[in-house]
Amino acid sequence: MKNMLKTTVLLAALTGLLVLIGDYFGGTGGMIIAFLFAVIINFGSYWYSDKIVLKMYGAKEVTPAESPNLHRIVDGLALKAGLPKPKVYIVESGMPNAFATGRDPKHAAVAVTTGILNLLSFEEIEGVLAHELAHVMNRDTLISAVAATIAGVITMLATMAQWAAIFGGIGSRDDDNGGIIGFIAMIILAPIAATLIQLAISRSREYVADAEGARICKKPWALADALQKLEYGNSNFKPSVSDVQPRENSAHMFIVNPLKGGTIQSLFSTHPATKERVKRLRAMRF
Repeated sequence: MKNMLKTTVLLAALTGLLVLIGDYFGGTGGMIIAFLFAVIINFGSYWYSDKIVLKMYGAKEVTPAESPNLHRIVDGLALKAGLPKPKVYIVESGMPNAFATGRDPKHAAVAVTTGILNLLSFEEIEGVLAHELAHVMNRDTLISAVAATIAGVITMLATMAQWAAIFGGIGSRDDDNGGIIGFIAMIILAPIAATLIQLAISRSREYVADAEGARICKKPWALADALQKLEYGNSNFKPSVSDVQPRENSAHMFIVNPLKGGTIQSLFSTHPATKERVKRLRAMRF
């Protein structure tokens, strides 16, 4: 409940920022245009995001005959969660990771890499897939798509304003220094704020999926063990020429961040710290 409230507040803040920047640069008309643009892109993201990301990573749908253990896990978890069984995909990559996608539980898919299948035990994979089904159940794919789209529109509006200012097509509302400072702050700080809010939403949804996933499989320790192995595995993963490369715009979809972070990783990370996730899971009892 706490994380759901946090997500709602953050989405409201992101929407408010979109209204503010739209109004600043174009008044009521700019605000309406920004909203309409966001709605159009959101619709496309909502309807086609599953096909796009699966194709992006070369995911191959597998049958029960091709991967019986994987299907056995998904069958059992879907039954426990009261969800339609999602389609099951495998990504040929040594990177140990997994993700879920789809616009709703009836059109969902879960995908695992060959790397995660080779690294984790049966029960740990069960914990991971329970986490992914929790994302499906909570419609986190849609929430993430909405957040990413609004943040993208804010960034695009700020970029357009920068180019317009360079060519003299737009200026601040006032000619005084205060107006100029406000304009500069808007085109620089608004995209940063939007990105930080988007990432905070992504991190809050991961905590919810951990808790729900543990509830579904009744094995929080298995998910905790899996997260620790995956953190180490992804940090030390050296891709071969044949491995698919993780993309920054889809990193939030994976159970652990597939991208190596820098010194400010915690602030700009799509995922909460694995140490904190593991701590919360180990404190759970069923």
